[in-house]
Amino acid sequence: MSEGLFGLLEDLVRIPSVNPMGRDVSGDIYYEDKMTSYLENWFTNLGVEFRRNTLEPGRDNIAAVLPGSRSVEDGGRLIMLEAHQDTVPIDGMTVEPFDPVIQDGKMYGRGSCDIKGGMACMLTAFKRFVETPPPDRPTVVMACTVNEEFGMSGAAKLCDLWLEEQWIPQPDAIIVAEPTLLDVVVAHKGVTRFELEVPGVACHSSQPELGQNAIYRMARIIQVLEQYAAEVVGQLNEHPLVTNPTLNVGMIEGGISVNTVPDRCSIEVGRRTSPTEVPDDAYQHIIDYVRGQLADEAWADEIIFHPPTISCGGLSDEFNGELASYVQQVVQQAGHAGQRIGVPYGTDAQAFSLHQIPTVVFGPGSIDQAHTKDEWIELEQLEAAADLYYELLVNFGA
Repeated sequence: MSEGLFGLLEDLVRIPSVNPMGRDVSGDIYYEDKMTSYLENWFTNLGVEFRRNTLEPGRDNIAAVLPGSRSVEDGGRLIMLEAHQDTVPIDGMTVEPFDPVIQDGKMYGRGSCDIKGGMACMLTAFKRFVETPPPDRPTVVMACTVNEEFGMSGAAKLCDLWLEEQWIPQPDAIIVAEPTLLDVVVAHKGVTRFELEVPGVACHSSQPELGQNAIYRMARIIQVLEQYAAEVVGQLNEHPLVTNPTLNVGMIEGGISVNTVPDRCSIEVGRRTSPTEVPDDAYQHIIDYVRGQLADEAWADEIIFHPPTISCGGLSDEFNGELASYVQQVVQQAGHAGQRIGVPYGTDAQAFSLHQIPTVVFGPGSIDQAHTKDEWIELEQLEAAADLYYELLVNFGA
């Protein structure tokens, strides 16, 4: 199995599927269309029914299904394996991003860890299940989504397969591939990101009293946000498994030249929410706080809070306790720690948790190697994960 698994991952790494992350870029390394075509061919050769699920032109989710020994209508169960097709950009990488190399028990290349390694393991387990199906088995869906790295909108669209298209029933359980070192993630943060803009009045810098400096105004706003980050946000919606909510001002833009008083300044703000927070509520809380702290400023009403560009909830552990216990049992019986943990980053799992579908995040590799300049994954983790995904399917029950 190992040779086929490693060869499959090498194939996946060789196929560029870079998410442009909102940047205006061009080139054949961007977007997931080549990866989706590869997966379509792979499912065709396997002889299973599949469906593309279009997010936008050139960006398709793809999912394949093996019917269970009993239909869901007759009381059968459905379990889904899910992994995303896209990777982060390759800027600054010190290894060849699309020419995978195996060395010292590791495979190097963009996506090897996040999350083509996990996808290869899931595909391997799915293939094994299809080729030797147990007589008493659940319906199994293997789903590969787009645009996880910049908004997770592909996972939200995937839900149309049962909510709108009714191609499959709603899953009873979903396992999302991300690098967790084979621990079981039951909770994680969400996120809301938005642009904040403040106007000024332009004039020549030799007579600044004739204008209003937008950057100075923004400096005052940033002071308020720094205070919010230090004293307020960490006290909101604490969760025992996940670090406290956070806020970060990550980008700033303003001015056209040093001899012109700037008439505009903008910043981009990121707010990480707790697993149970509603991102839109978190966004509104920031607006109310900033306006309240600056109420005495004559220009406070001119501040523009643009709608969030990304707004994703977290993974709540309110609905996945039974599934988490099952995954833990299978993982621990195989000799792994299989701890039940929470993490600070976000995943596609949030889209399914929103519909109260029992969902956990579980996969090979460490998040510490994701998005890095020399991204890699241990081969031993891959072998273990492929076996564990298969056991999770076999033992799930019809």
